Amino acid sequence: MCFMRLTILGCSGSVGGPRAACSGYLLEVDGQDPVVMDFGPGVLGELQQRVDPNTVTVMLSHLHADHCLDVPSLLVWRRYHPEPAVGRARLIGPADTPERLGRASAESAAMLDDISDTFDFSAWAEGEDHVVGGLTVRPFRMFHPPESHGLRITSPSGKVLAYTGDTGVCDNLVEVARGADVMLAEASWTHDPANRPLGVHLSGVEAGQAAADAGVGRLLLTHIPPWTSREAVLAEARSVYDGPVHAVTGGDVFEL
Repeated sequence: MCFMRLTILGCSGSVGGPRAACSGYLLEVDGQDPVVMDFGPGVLGELQQRVDPNTVTVMLSHLHADHCLDVPSLLVWRRYHPEPAVGRARLIGPADTPERLGRASAESAAMLDDISDTFDFSAWAEGEDHVVGGLTVRPFRMFHPPESHGLRITSPSGKVLAYTGDTGVCDNLVEVARGADVMLAEASWTHDPANRPLGVHLSGVEAGQAAADAGVGRLLLTHIPPWTSREAVLAEARSVYDGPVHAVTGGDVFEL
């Protein structure tokens, strides 16, 4: 059987944490090139310990800094490493990805770095599948300030991983995960409205309720900021979802 392997490269929400990179998730299928889902600060260093960065396809759920700002570092790696990359890497993300990352890697505010020498870019489109690294990936538009997507990822064996990206509660939160084997859901806040803005991110209760409503087999909680209690978020999710729940940490590996 052809398994999909998920390795947590980084999972700290909004900012990096002590010895914790921001969002980044390595997906591997035997015999296929690896895929990295989100590429926040610190992810490139974690990636180097596991695979050759020149071989990866990058998928970005959205363009907040904690989900994409190690891509300019990958750009430098591919351009200037003594063993240069062959061809361009696939990059999939929101429509304005080339401009946003080109601004981030430019020499001055007035310049735009043309990243098309290094990346072959395609934009997410609702309902349009992309086949990458042996995986079929379908985006779902989510409830978050910039253009943001949850990703439903199907392995060659038919196993499904649903990734929420960053989102508040919305209809697609359940749709992206309906019947999935594993739901990788952000849970940035505890549920007390006094401790969080409305919408934008999920509480542990909201992540757990979405997992229950979608009928997923297992819930993995991620994107927990350094200032949020992991134990409290876990307890919240378990209060409304009776399947297995785990708060991920960097280096965790899961097979589907």
